[in-house]
Amino acid sequence: MVLAVSTFLGVSLGILYFVLLVVLGVTSLRKGHWVMFIIGIFLPLFWVIGAVMPPTAAALAKGQAQQQ
Repeated sequence: MVLAVSTFLGVSLGILYFVLLVVLGVTSLRKGHWVMFIIGIFLPLFWVIGAVMPPTAAALAKGQAQQQ
């Protein structure tokens, strides 16, 4: 029983980690931080940083053009 719980927890946390990395990586790209995305492939902490940073001027302009 303990092994089943341990396996379930490990698989669940692995799936959560993967989903968070994908979401943060895509958010980083959408905000215009493509360099942070590329570095984040090797060091995922950069995806978190890129997702938290404000969007670049080019990304803002592109977003405003799409709204009109």
